[in-house]
Amino acid sequence: MKLKPVNSISGMAPKDFVRDYLDKGQPVIIKDFVSKDSPCWSKWSYDYFKEIAGGEQIDVYGREEDSQNHAASPPVGRMSFGEYLDLISKEPTELRLFLFNLMKIRPELKKDVVFNDPTGGKVLQWLPYMFFGGEGSSTRNHFDIDMSHVFISQFQGAKRIWLFPNNQSDLMYKLPYNFHSIANPKKSSTAEYPGLEYLDGYEAIINPGETLYMPAGWWHYIQYETEGYSISVRALANSFSEKIKGARNLFVTRYFDDTMRKLFKDKWLDYKINTAKRRAERAIRKQVHS
Repeated sequence: MKLKPVNSISGMAPKDFVRDYLDKGQPVIIKDFVSKDSPCWSKWSYDYFKEIAGGEQIDVYGREEDSQNHAASPPVGRMSFGEYLDLISKEPTELRLFLFNLMKIRPELKKDVVFNDPTGGKVLQWLPYMFFGGEGSSTRNHFDIDMSHVFISQFQGAKRIWLFPNNQSDLMYKLPYNFHSIANPKKSSTAEYPGLEYLDGYEAIINPGETLYMPAGWWHYIQYETEGYSISVRALANSFSEKIKGARNLFVTRYFDDTMRKLFKDKWLDYKINTAKRRAERAIRKQVHS
């Protein structure tokens, strides 16, 4: 596996960002996506979040490797938001909050974040999601079902993110009709998954105040280097075909997969795993003979 560092930029004019990154689908770390004058930098803390929403009951998510047959991992438990923040502050844990919409529960928080949109208005600032995780937690290797561009901004702690273009899906053992891979790029053995040796991607480490731009359809494997949280906002895919693919994923593919899993149970997962391995073998042969 080859991993190149992701470049960093700041102060870039929207026309230049769209030309050099958005249109080309090139990941980059943006140093000034969230304005340094945003009230969040002085107001937000775990204590503040506990004060305004600590009693909210939330779903928590764990090891995603345990739910390979699901397009979206089911939660592993519930607790109050305050209890969760106390947990990640105290010790490492694999528990995460996924697509947690604290800003819907407390919409006044949206006023605390001022975005410097480098796309000239393409970013959907009204649709933010927050992600919290304990030290040592990680997501499974996946790409986003809606095929949107993603801007993920770090507010506390540090995240390490590995990125791969969508055309390497077969080498990562993508499950058919799903949006994740059965191979873990960090933990899986190349003896079991030899396609991992041929991956060519990027590595980014984002700290508070930094934003990673992830192009539409790109695979990402996210690791929490420390406990912390981030906010993601999106921009629609560039091409009409990518928008159609995202809509099909949302409204057709995942429901077809749900139906087949209910009908055929473990046989459906076995079929998907065998198909992923066959596709990987074919992709490896192309790499060897190219």
